[in-house]
Order: sequence, then structure tokens, then C-alpha cells
Amino acid sequence: MMTTEVAAKITITLPDGSEHEFNQPVTASEIAAAIGSGLARQAVAAKKNGQLIDLCDPINENTSLEIITASNAEGLHIIRHSCAHLIGHAVKQLYPTAQMVIGPVIDDGFYYDIAFDRPFTAEDLLAIETRMQELIAKDYDVIKRVTPRDEVIKLFTERGETYKLRLIEDMPDVQQINLYFHQEYVDMCRGPHVPNTRFIKHFKLTKLSGAYWRGDSKNAQLQRLYGTAWADKKSLNAYLEHLKEVEKRDHRRLGRELDLFHFQEDAPGAVFWHSRGWTLFQQLINYMRRRQQAAGYTEVNSPDVMDRSLWEISGHWQNYRDHMFTTATEDGRSLALKPMNCPGSVLLFQHGLKSYRDLPIRMGEFGKVHRYEPSGALHGLLRVRHFTQDDAHIYCTEQQLLDECRKVISMVLDIYKVFSFENVDIKLSTRPQNRMGDEATWDVLEGALINSLDSMQLPYQLNVGEGAFYGPKLEFVLRDVIGRDWQCGTLQVDMNLPERFNLEYVADDSQRKRPVMLHRALFGSLERFIGILIEHHAGKLPAWLAPIQLKILSISDSHANYVNDLTTLFQHSGLRAEADIRNEKIGYKIREHTLQRIPFMCVIGDQEMANASVAIRNRDGDNLGVMTIEQALHFFTSATQAPDGVAGDIERERLLKQLQSGIAVPA
Repeated sequence: MMTTEVAAKITITLPDGSEHEFNQPVTASEIAAAIGSGLARQAVAAKKNGQLIDLCDPINENTSLEIITASNAEGLHIIRHSCAHLIGHAVKQLYPTAQMVIGPVIDDGFYYDIAFDRPFTAEDLLAIETRMQELIAKDYDVIKRVTPRDEVIKLFTERGETYKLRLIEDMPDVQQINLYFHQEYVDMCRGPHVPNTRFIKHFKLTKLSGAYWRGDSKNAQLQRLYGTAWADKKSLNAYLEHLKEVEKRDHRRLGRELDLFHFQEDAPGAVFWHSRGWTLFQQLINYMRRRQQAAGYTEVNSPDVMDRSLWEISGHWQNYRDHMFTTATEDGRSLALKPMNCPGSVLLFQHGLKSYRDLPIRMGEFGKVHRYEPSGALHGLLRVRHFTQDDAHIYCTEQQLLDECRKVISMVLDIYKVFSFENVDIKLSTRPQNRMGDEATWDVLEGALINSLDSMQLPYQLNVGEGAFYGPKLEFVLRDVIGRDWQCGTLQVDMNLPERFNLEYVADDSQRKRPVMLHRALFGSLERFIGILIEHHAGKLPAWLAPIQLKILSISDSHANYVNDLTTLFQHSGLRAEADIRNEKIGYKIREHTLQRIPFMCVIGDQEMANASVAIRNRDGDNLGVMTIEQALHFFTSATQAPDGVAGDIERERLLKQLQSGIAVPA
């Protein structure tokens, strides 16, 4: 008697718990069609048991499956990656000798690195974009083929794609490679990719830049084509408007227009501060200095160049050597420009025996540091090689650690509010794989940061394994007015450097103990923070920060002496005021200083001279009326007053009330 073997059914479980059964192997595309024709049209990929797959991939076992559409964040990522491949298709048609390198997805878009025998131009970029649009209009399917390694090598050898062959060499254990065909163009990729070009029509190529093979300046120079892609036209247009706003706020352009700073190749990655920019720089330092003094910090300064042995003890030589500038002296000593201020602070703490009565010791330093960054990574004030940190190092007992962490967190959040950054995200980075110290020490350090945040009821994001090699850290991420995030301040807790440098204090039982060390920066890099401020305020800095707060303008030559005398009076009153007595029309002067983002202008004519008064307007074009000189002086002094900080005021009031009531103020 013959028996018929019944094929095992395949059960597909969807995110809502519903199940679909199939009598034979099936693709994600077929599953989407079985669910509904609308979903099938929108599907770009699928997620099988939590792993992304192409719609064409066969499924031959019971599986949980999610269909990925363009409205999904993962779907948008796939659209952008597929659009990068489309760059390759267009470039190879227009410039057949170009060699494609890599084309990854980045925030809000993608890029493709390309080797070509001449620099691409803006006209080339437009031609590539136009060809991409023409290819999309063909509405062709993207075909995936899983191909044996030797066949892939043969294919790219025949096509002369040497960089693709180098990438294959980097994967010696991979025997099957995914190839994706855009008609005659082929690329290799992990995938997945969109099934058809109709999903990638909402795109725009945005810019060109240089790059290096493998990111190393010793390697061949490549060209990087950037683009963005979105699920629909509305989202694309909104992003392009955002890019226009970003361009308007670009601190490099505003730095030139406002005469703040410049860069040149004589000092790559270092800032040439002009008088106005340096004034802004000093205002930030002065503000932070006042805040630190009010919070019990002392200010110190350590050398810029120190012996290599110091960096070996600290661990920077082993962990940060590639980013350090070094030199050798005639007597054979190896010296390094400091990339961090920490070891200098440690040596200052070591100078003289410390008692528990001295702790906590809070040392602030506006220290110049030097770090090697590849030339391709340099970006105005936001990424430099020579910069100033508002560093501070706090030495305390374990019992004081929690309170000191809370004080730093409170201070940094309050200071950001002063600069109108109300939206601040906190990220906690825990022990990295490459680290100093034992697990028990890391438990104490991570616990201190977690308990500090929890006790202040502050939410935070956990970044596992991203701490510094000597301790966990908090990162404070600011969101600016156009929705961009900037990582600025940090707080790190550390018991490893005190151990390595044998730091000690005399405890209340006369025993020698190790202090805990906190590393703290609020602005982070002053250069970078200034770049962020310029873009956040679109150059219209708060009046107390503005390099020039007030311009006094003459209507004619007959008013020049009065304007000069008035300017001198305002300057002697602490205002950053300048006169403009040029023989130009008053409308021209007002427009020029408005474009320079000067907060206030005084216009002086016959009537103002006769009445010893000034006519005041602001940079937004508002007329603030006519005031007497005394009234104007009071107005400007108040309007340009630098903030002391709410936290400092509250603490001052608390201490005053304690003293007045006869209660001892705690140390």
C-alpha cells in the first residue's frame, strides 16, 4: 500500500499575533501580498525573527515576520542605502572609468566614495542627479543574487573595480556574497534593498567633498558625493528647507561676515581669533570663571608640554597615542603636547600633603589642548586640533562623591539654560571593553552616576561600553532651535588615575586614603561651544555676549564730536561701544550694523545734540524711542548685564540666611 507524504506547513506569525499558513516555501513579498495588496505595494523589506531580509528572500520554516514599509525608520534607512547604489548606476553610465568604493547610510542621508581621475564639479553633481532621476523613471526592479565568492571576484575583476576586490579581501571567511543588480550596474552589499526604483524617487544630491580610502590621509584621495532621500515629497522638501536654514546659520560663513575668526593652512585645525571673536571668547571664560568661583572652585593652570612618562602612567600613551603631538629633545627625552588636562591637575594635587579637611578640592582650568584629527575631519570651530577646555577636576572622598556629582549636574543644566538651551539629553556611558581597574571599582563609579541622576529624577539614555578607559561618564547633549543635537559637557568619575598616580589624602583617622577624581567640562571645547552658539542664535548673540554691544551713529559730520564723546562715556561705563562717524548715509550705516548683528544702535542728529539725548533702535529694526543720556546709560547697562546664574543667587541667599540666623555654615 502506497502512502503520500504531506508537505509540512509553514506558519508565519505577524506582529499582531495573527498567523498565516503556507504549504511551500514563500517569500516576504508573497506574504505581504497575502495580507493585502496595499501592504504589498508599500513593502520595501521585511524583518524575519528580528533580522532584516529582502522581500525576495525565501522563507522555509516557521517564522515571526514584520513587513517593513517606507514609513518605518528601518524602511527609510533601506531607501537611502538603495539610493546610494543608484549613484553608482548613474556615475558608471556617465563616467565609465570611475571606480566605486563604498556607499553607506549616514544621518539624514547617504554618500558614495568614488575614485576618479579628475575632481567632480557642481555641474557633474547636477548631471549625476539628472541621470538618477531618468533611471528611476524607468521603474526597474532591483535584482538580488546570492553569488559564490570566486564568481564575485571574477565579475569585479572583469569590470576593473579594484576597490571592490580590496573589500572582498577584507572578508576572507565569506564564501557567499549578495550582489544587487540595477540593470547593467552591479554592487555588493549585505542588504536589504528596495525591490524597485519607485521607492527612491524622493531624493536630492547635496554636496561634494574629499575623502581618503579607509579614512587614512596616507591612502588615495577619493571623492565623496552626499545625498538625502525620504519616503515622500513633503518630507524631502521639509528637509531641504532645513538645510537652507542650516546654511544661513553656518558659523564659518557668519564668522567671516561678523569678523570673528578665520582659518588658514599655516596652522591647520587651529583658530585665528580676530578682535571681535576673541572678545566673545573672553566673555565665555569670564562667565564660567564667575560661576566656578561661586561654586567653590579655584583656578589653576598646567604646562602645555609634559614628559612622555606622565602620559604612560595616565594611560593616555597606550590609549590615545595616535591623537597626540610628540617631539624629542636633544637630551633624548620624549615630550607630548597635552591632549587632556587631567595629568597636569593630578600633579597639582600631589604638590603638598592634603587632609580630609581640604576635600573636596575643585580645580578649574581653561587649558589649551592639542589633538591630532585627520584633515578630512576638521570642520570650522566644531572640529579642530588646538582648542581650549573649561576643564575642572574635583578630588573628594567616597562619601562626598554623590553630592559632588549632583552639584556638577545641577550646575551644567543651569548654565545651559542661561544660553537658552532648555532641551538637554543626558547619556550615561558605562565601562568599555578596554579599561583600567577592577570590576568592583567600576561598580562604585557607575553607581555614583546612576544614583545621582535617579535622586535628581533626571531621565537618561544608557550607552553600554562607551565610557572612557579610566571611568564611566555622563554626556550632556543640547538641542538647538532647529532641532540639531550637540554633545557638549561631560562628567566622568574616576578611581583609576588616583590609583595609578598614587594620590593620597590624610583621613580623619590619620590613615592615608585614595581620593575619588571627577573630570568635568561644561562647555567642553570653548571653540566648539562658540560655533554652536553662533549657529543656535544665527549670529544674533545675547547682548551681554555680543563682541560689540552698541554702535553710535552720526547723521552728518557736525555730529562727530558729540558721537565720539558719547562713545567714550559708554565705554567708561563698561559697555562695548563703538562710534561710526563715516561720511555715509544714515540708512546705509543702520543696514550695515544690522547685518553685523549689533544689538543696539544710537542715532545722533541735530535734535539729539540739542537735547543731550539719543534715539535708540535694535538689530531687529525696532525703534526704542528717544532717551536722555542718563536714561540711555541705565538702559544699556541693564540690557547688557551678564547673568550671574540662578543657582549662584539661590546659594548666596541660603548662606546669608544661615549666617544671619546664627546657624553654622557647613564646610
